[in-house]
Amino acid sequence: MTNWAILGLIFFAANLPWFSDKLFYVVPLNRSAKPGFSKNIAWCLLELSILYFLTGAFMRYAEHATLGQVAPQGWEFYAVTACLFLVFAFPGFVYKVLWKRTN
Repeated sequence: MTNWAILGLIFFAANLPWFSDKLFYVVPLNRSAKPGFSKNIAWCLLELSILYFLTGAFMRYAEHATLGQVAPQGWEFYAVTACLFLVFAFPGFVYKVLWKRTN
């Protein structure tokens, strides 16, 4: 994978929770919801953290598949990548929470 493809995949995964009212685009959270129902921000953050670990596992697999070994990382690496994942999720957060859509 090229670096741009990896960054694009991470950007896509970071913005997924903000663009659907279903949990992981599959599970409806409230069956008796009104048409204007919006997913709670806590569900979005839970999805975001799970997607962070899933993309991290995928990138670890990709590194092992291409290089044959995985470089050891300390806690600093994971702190920086988690913050970068949150920065990548900012456009979706703005769309879902800050940008008030008029219906």
